[in-house]
Amino acid sequence: MGTSDHVIEVTGLRRVYGGGFEAVRGITFHVDRGEIFALLGTNGAGKTSTVELLEGLAPPDGGRVRVLGHDPYTERAAVRPRTGVMLQEGGFPSELTVGETARMWAGCVSGARPVREALALVGLERRTDVRVKQLSGGERRRLDLALALLGRPEVLFLDEPTTGLDAEGRRDTWELVRTLRDGGTTVLLTTHYLEEAEGLADRVAILHEGRIAAAGTPAEVTASQPSRISFELPAGHFLGDLPPLSGLGVIGHETDGRVVRLRTRTLQRTATELLLWARQAGVELRGLDVRSASLEEAFLGIARDVSAPRAKEQKEEKEKKKEKEEYAA
Repeated sequence: MGTSDHVIEVTGLRRVYGGGFEAVRGITFHVDRGEIFALLGTNGAGKTSTVELLEGLAPPDGGRVRVLGHDPYTERAAVRPRTGVMLQEGGFPSELTVGETARMWAGCVSGARPVREALALVGLERRTDVRVKQLSGGERRRLDLALALLGRPEVLFLDEPTTGLDAEGRRDTWELVRTLRDGGTTVLLTTHYLEEAEGLADRVAILHEGRIAAAGTPAEVTASQPSRISFELPAGHFLGDLPPLSGLGVIGHETDGRVVRLRTRTLQRTATELLLWARQAGVELRGLDVRSASLEEAFLGIARDVSAPRAKEQKEEKEKKKEKEEYAA
């Protein structure tokens, strides 16, 4: 896609808080029209700080942000009517009913869809006359989403949209987000549920310590991590009876009693060679489990790979500082 299809463009984005803490450290990415894009990361990785800049809640301390071709902070009037925002936690007047809250919000939105329609989208049409304080946590999240959808947004920001929802509510929300995407809405979401990102997002970016550690489709990101094969050694056989593991494309292995776990970057080759050996040996590999890495494994692996060099660097800096202080003394 060309840049004209980039509904969100972020270049060298930085955000610095009081005391000099740099929460976002020069990240660059884009989101295309009609795409679901997920920002992932541990607490403190910079997800919410990034989303707040995209929503125009604060100016960046460096870099450039464009949403629908405009600066969301300095040109807020051009951007806000075309976007919907679902924050991590909404602050609704507790004494108002669901219907009253939605009607109040609709009065602040240009071209709002009917309140009943918005509530029906999130399954709250039968809770219209219930006071907000009587809603469950999951129902409040649904109300958050309904209000974000009132203005028929071209761009929808969802910050942890399914937190507090039960399994059924989470699946319903996923289906709604997919329907919105298929209708042309661009969705940027943050989530702690990695299976949510894996099943929902067209592309993801993993933030770690304010930087993008990996980005691409979920399949591209998981491909960076080894696949796994596990099985139980046949009776009377030992690990040494297998063909040389390096010749099978195995890059690492563990054993737990009779159970063997192999890691490989050439899953088809390793699995094929292993099964050929089992057939020739006339044995059954009980409990055979062959699978690619999950997004969760990729996430943890990337965080570990990025953190290790940084930890070493910090240790070296600390030692150098200590040596300078001792020399000065």
